[in-house]
Amino acid sequence: QVRLVESGGGLVQTGGSLRLSCAASGLTLSSYPVGWFRQAPGLEREFVATITNMGSTTAYADSAKGRFTISRDRAKNTAYLQMDSLEPADTAVYYCAAKGPPLRIGELPASRYEYNYWGQGTQVTVSS
Repeated sequence: QVRLVESGGGLVQTGGSLRLSCAASGLTLSSYPVGWFRQAPGLEREFVATITNMGSTTAYADSAKGRFTISRDRAKNTAYLQMDSLEPADTAVYYCAAKGPPLRIGELPASRYEYNYWGQGTQVTVSS
């Protein structure tokens, strides 16, 4: 059974940093593209960042470029989202996701509909 568990969310002031973790079980995370998404109250779930399978190529939403960094640790079967220079607009529930088969080497899926496996989410709140 595939399970993704996010952690690391919390309350932080504007300009602060958080590192979110996504621990996987039931699948080898490095074999799948991994994405981070977020959803604020009343809004659609939106793409934040993705990292390709079998490599380290990444892609980011414009809102995340230059401030957020997605990475993975193969040995720990865990993905991360380092978030710096946080702003109140970043307040949301953050979800990690993994895209299942069919897979293409180097793909960078940015649509939530392309992902098969989801975590339960972790709340990030940025105070002004």
